Amino acid sequence: MTQPNDPLYIGVDVGATKILAVLAQESGAILASVKNPTPHKADGETVYQAIVQVIGKLLKKQDVQPQLVAAVGLAIPGVVDVERGRITIAPNLDLHDFAMADRLAGDLGFTVAMGNDCNVGILGERWLGAARDADSAVGIFIGTGIGGGFVQKDHLWTGRRDAALEIGHMVMQLDGPICGCGNRGCFEALASRTAIERDIRAAHKSGRSCMIFEDGAPKRIKSGKLAKALKAGDEVVTEVITRAAEVIGWACQNINHLYDPHRIVIGGGVMEACGDYFMPIIDQIVKADPLPGSKKIKSPVLAELGDDAVVLGAVALARMKIDRSPFADPIVTP
Repeated sequence: MTQPNDPLYIGVDVGATKILAVLAQESGAILASVKNPTPHKADGETVYQAIVQVIGKLLKKQDVQPQLVAAVGLAIPGVVDVERGRITIAPNLDLHDFAMADRLAGDLGFTVAMGNDCNVGILGERWLGAARDADSAVGIFIGTGIGGGFVQKDHLWTGRRDAALEIGHMVMQLDGPICGCGNRGCFEALASRTAIERDIRAAHKSGRSCMIFEDGAPKRIKSGKLAKALKAGDEVVTEVITRAAEVIGWACQNINHLYDPHRIVIGGGVMEACGDYFMPIIDQIVKADPLPGSKKIKSPVLAELGDDAVVLGAVALARMKIDRSPFADPIVTP
């Protein structure tokens, strides 16, 4: 059982398919975790109750009384109004204009901090991951879509409308493929797992052979299947992923021109599975930039925390909410 004098925090990553919660110490050491599926096509109230249930299971699992929890950090895949503690919009969760932070605080008695999941993810990498020695860091997270975040001097920069670093919707190809946001040629429409899957299916439909379809057409092409096909040298998969890696490389070059960060961290499920193939291509494009700076450019790096990046970032956010910044602590690997 945890001792009463040990400050504890809860980090919650609310995704479109899963809700992951961890109980952690101030060092970032994870004591326990609980993962439940996110209710499918549910309304906001149902999702809210699912979050409450996950937190309850977590406390019960570790036999911790709620009053021992110093604060809770919550990561949401959408636009979060940080000042008001409201979810402005979370398209995949039907949490539009939902006062999540106040509701959790009122119902459970916790101090609650809330942020966008990709913003929170780079906060986690800045605290305990690939950017822990960086003064400024941009995170790019490649998954079903593409999200981003920016930490400078140990603070998240979210912009005037809390919508900064929506990197996935940076237009990179005029009149390119249509994106879920409605624009054409967005970064997300060119290099996300969804875009990679679309292009592989299109190549297969045109008559090209691809090992992904040897046992029939899968409902979803998962990152592990992409990695297996890459390793086997499948021509279609290699071609499509090479193109996606090139787009990510150009996006990193754009970010260097805009922000000139100390570190660019690239994460997400696709990079976890296929990063060894992606990174040399990305690195080559970034280093070939003909526009010089006053110092040698640094290569982008892979995220280190995997699935824990967002929940540990949520813990960092919770600590910051109660003025116990994690960045004042010695660096400790969880």
